[in-house]
Amino acid sequence: MSMKRFAGPAALGASATKYTVPAGLRATIRHIHVSNTSAGAITFTASIGADAAGTRIFDTYSIAAGTVLDHYCLYVMEAAEIFVAAGGAAGVLTLSGELEAI
Repeated sequence: MSMKRFAGPAALGASATKYTVPAGLRATIRHIHVSNTSAGAITFTASIGADAAGTRIFDTYSIAAGTVLDHYCLYVMEAAEIFVAAGGAAGVLTLSGELEAI
């Protein structure tokens, strides 16, 4: 399998679904990249599934001004599962990983 960009680069903004696993496929998220292009700190929240305390992988995580968060990971998501994220308007999210047929 080869790496594929699932979402972004796109502004974070308000909480919203950033990626939905297509039917008949399984997605493995391998890299979450968030860039803060502002002069102040921003927060980043991300969930696998509808946003709730029990589904969050980041919960108002602070990212300093002008820096990035590079989270190398292994989150397996099944068809129709969603990745939800939110953050400061100056936050830019890129999500990548691998897809496989199921």
